[in-house]
Amino acid sequence: MSSPLEQMLAEAASLVSWLASDEQSKSTIEAMAAEMASVLHAGGRLISCGNGGSLCDAMHFAEELSGRYRDDRPALSAMALGDAGHMSCVANDYGFDGVFARGVQAQGRAGDILLAFSTSGKSANVLQAMRAAREGQMRVFGLLGKGGGPALELCDRSLVVPATDTARIQEIHIKVVHALIELIERELYPQNYGA
Repeated sequence: MSSPLEQMLAEAASLVSWLASDEQSKSTIEAMAAEMASVLHAGGRLISCGNGGSLCDAMHFAEELSGRYRDDRPALSAMALGDAGHMSCVANDYGFDGVFARGVQAQGRAGDILLAFSTSGKSANVLQAMRAAREGQMRVFGLLGKGGGPALELCDRSLVVPATDTARIQEIHIKVVHALIELIERELYPQNYGA
């Protein structure tokens, strides 16, 4: 009988194998990255959001783009909606469900992209942000799990991890985050990859 650790690693390995072999998922990641690179090249912005560990993933995505991922290059316009002052202000005045939507309304512009993280696909504040982005003529991409939930129908593009365990879903989300960042960099700064 396998140990809990062995079971966790086997589940994680199975999902990585799924991602590596699923042609639709790989095509979705490549299309997301190409559109994100196009938005950045045109002077637009990428905005990301999520709750808990998903907010950490959203912040990781934004900081690698606005900071540096591989080699030196100009900063890219990406931000996560995680500022504590903003979130506590909005939660106090409008309720927690509005914390990301207000950020989208303040920071997003038509043509920008919102990358929404939700392992359940049903977080109320993420759903409101997605609706606000669509109302603002932004494109909405989702990294989701558990079948995608109501968030799935709000996405222009989505990747739904076929799992129900939040940790396993987030493990795939961070792999997708790194893939998106590298593909964006390869498109905009091919010289950093030996091209």
